[in-house]
Amino acid sequence: MLLLNSFLFCGIVCMIAQIILDNTKLTPGHVTSMFVVIGAFLDSFSFYDKIIKVVGGGALLPITSFGHSLIHGALAKANEYGILGILMGMFDLTATGITAAIIFSFIFTLIFKPKN
Repeated sequence: MLLLNSFLFCGIVCMIAQIILDNTKLTPGHVTSMFVVIGAFLDSFSFYDKIIKVVGGGALLPITSFGHSLIHGALAKANEYGILGILMGMFDLTATGITAAIIFSFIFTLIFKPKN
């Protein structure tokens, strides 16, 4: 049942994004940013943790989980280090993803040429 719930959650998130893209003038960047903020908002009130318990790893795959990781790490470190802990914690859980994005972006800019 957990596998089915994970599949359905990811599918619903993707379906919502596609509906937004098809029916509005928003770009994929807008939708991605919006989903990160939604994930952060849900984690601020501990709703995202409840979603993870119900759907399992399927909640950790969509872009909403990036917002969840940012806030989750920030709140954990804020309890330990105060105000400075917010910045430390934001990058603690997301450092791998951010680093990979920077490295792959750099490599691809060396390989491919932008269109004029």
